[in-house]
Amino acid sequence: MATDQNARNARAKRLRLLTTILQYAVATLVVAVVMFPIFWMIISSLKTSEELLRPVPSLWPERFHWRNYADALRMAPFGRYFFNTVVMTAGIMGLQLSIGSFAAYGFAKGRFPGRDVLFILVLGALMIPIQVTFVPIYVMVAKLGWINTFAGLIVPNAVSAYMIFMLRQTFKSVDDSFLEAARLEGMGRFGLVFKILVPMCKPTMLTVGIIAFIDGWNSYFWPKMVTTTSARRTIAQGVYELKRSYAGLETMNQNQIMAGAVMAVVPIIILFIVLQKYILTGFSKAASK
Repeated sequence: MATDQNARNARAKRLRLLTTILQYAVATLVVAVVMFPIFWMIISSLKTSEELLRPVPSLWPERFHWRNYADALRMAPFGRYFFNTVVMTAGIMGLQLSIGSFAAYGFAKGRFPGRDVLFILVLGALMIPIQVTFVPIYVMVAKLGWINTFAGLIVPNAVSAYMIFMLRQTFKSVDDSFLEAARLEGMGRFGLVFKILVPMCKPTMLTVGIIAFIDGWNSYFWPKMVTTTSARRTIAQGVYELKRSYAGLETMNQNQIMAGAVMAVVPIIILFIVLQKYILTGFSKAASK
């Protein structure tokens, strides 16, 4: 009897060990597949053109060529592109957070006819791609004289239906007693949103703020539509401009292009590494509502 029990325990232990090994193997494979493009981009940015053109590519450069970054900065005005991208991203993130917070407050705590119908319309906006709406928006921006301006880059992206949805789900979880107590103290709607709801929902606010930052930083399609000169172009367009700077030599300067791409994605990677805890917490809380 005891022998049979020991045998079953041994089999269960081996099964658990095998399952753990399999889980780690699958996780390692997934991480390798996801991270390899980033690794290849960084390594390629430090190689020479000759190394990149070899029939058998190498996973490590013979020598680090940091000059590729200096060449990329010389061939395109990346300083201006970074400045334009920071201004555009900050403007989009600030407007989306402010407008989204007030809209979410209305949909979560407001009491008015048609509230749920209007919220369904907001959710419907999530299913409409920008390719459907960019023509009328572009016509309005052009008539307002906002081509090649920060207003043309920022204002059309000032509202995010996704952000309104996320914040509304989180605001609904806040007990109304907190808001009633604040009203008794004479606090208005502005104070209710920014002094009560926003601090209590900080993880979600950080999450949607980071998402807005990433979307703004990586934006390519709309800035390409409303900018015709380098004065207001963004970092995503800068990488393409770098390719154009070597017209006819696209297969020969992949190292400089990769260097430009690395400079474009480094801020996003650093931001995610530093704030990943808040991103995951915000998503989990919003999903549980």
